[in-house]
Amino acid sequence: MSDKPHQNLAIIGHVDHGKSTLVGRLLFETGSVPEHVIEQHREEAEEKGKGGFEFAYVMDNLAEERERGVTIDIAHQEFDTDEYYFTIVDCPGHRDFVKNMITGASQADNAVLVVAADDGVAPQTREHVFLARTLGIGELIIAVNKMDVVDYSEDSYKEVKEQVGNLLKQVRFDADNATFVPISAFEGDNIAERSDNTSWYDGDILLEALNNLPAPQPPTDAPLRLPIQDVYTISGIGTVPVGRIETGTMSAGDNVSFQPSDVGGEVKTVEMHHEEVPQAGPGDNVGFNVRGVGKDDIRRGDVCGPADDPPKVAETFKAQVVVMQHPSVITAGYTPVFHAHTAQVACTIESIDQKLDPASGEVAEENPDFIKSGDAAIVTVRPQKPLSIEPSSEIPELGSFAVRDMGQTIAAGKVLEVNER
Repeated sequence: MSDKPHQNLAIIGHVDHGKSTLVGRLLFETGSVPEHVIEQHREEAEEKGKGGFEFAYVMDNLAEERERGVTIDIAHQEFDTDEYYFTIVDCPGHRDFVKNMITGASQADNAVLVVAADDGVAPQTREHVFLARTLGIGELIIAVNKMDVVDYSEDSYKEVKEQVGNLLKQVRFDADNATFVPISAFEGDNIAERSDNTSWYDGDILLEALNNLPAPQPPTDAPLRLPIQDVYTISGIGTVPVGRIETGTMSAGDNVSFQPSDVGGEVKTVEMHHEEVPQAGPGDNVGFNVRGVGKDDIRRGDVCGPADDPPKVAETFKAQVVVMQHPSVITAGYTPVFHAHTAQVACTIESIDQKLDPASGEVAEENPDFIKSGDAAIVTVRPQKPLSIEPSSEIPELGSFAVRDMGQTIAAGKVLEVNER
């Protein structure tokens, strides 16, 4: 572990705009991936007729992804800059992976949005920016990639910059503070070193922009909240739940409770990167063993917290949602799947309480009959089975969710208040 402050960085953007190549390039330029590994990937890429994919291969190290040439899982990779120790949360760009993106982006402090210079704003660019905004990502660095494809044209760069600027304004992202950098992830322009090919650009290069990100404030004063990603049985240890600590700290000897499964016990050991640690904090990915908790007692989507301040379980909850896309209209009684932290639960929208003006946030209509694409609203939601979720104002890390139906993300939102069961 590094003694520099830690940041989780999401790399988001449309499929084929070069996210994986950029990530591979960042890891290579910061010395996190040795030259010979890149060489090995280069040979393999050429054998498969995918020359130029070698940096992407660094990230897409699942065999299936290589065959398909797409990023599926959220791979965690680490690199250091002068200021920070970053973990990259590589967010898949494909439509069917948007929900990974949601559980992924909710884990990120800041994000790099990759937009290809030759393609500009694409449908998923829009969706990812929207999600990043809803899920509370702080600052956005926009990497205008593939500058080599447009012959390093300043006009192409300006055009994309304007398109993205307009998009940021639409979703009320602070467009004035966003940093734009013209890069070529493939050639390495403006990533670790200033490029002669873009002599017209005098702003920060990518690594400088990353160094200039604001330091995230670790939420250690909040109680422990750790959404469970998986539960393993490891011989000699027993049941080992795995997940990322969103808030608070966990130490051996703590008494914890898992909700909504409603079981608990004493933490025997906490492990990080296969090493036992006395204590872990926000942002740490841990595996831990709890005395008296068996593999079948808990499951993915449970949240672990202190026994004396357990995670809330919602009977109903009030939420603010923004409808991104829906073929018709949403009315009371609609039951899509809500994805919150690692949980996926069908929930019924019991009532639509207020329709909001998306630009100002003011109430536009009380108790509307329906909401449609582009609308923002306050709704009351009833989970069909127990769901642990927290008000966004108290624990923002467990207060955001995405709504999915028909294979796509319909809406995203945040929890305003929880009526506990």
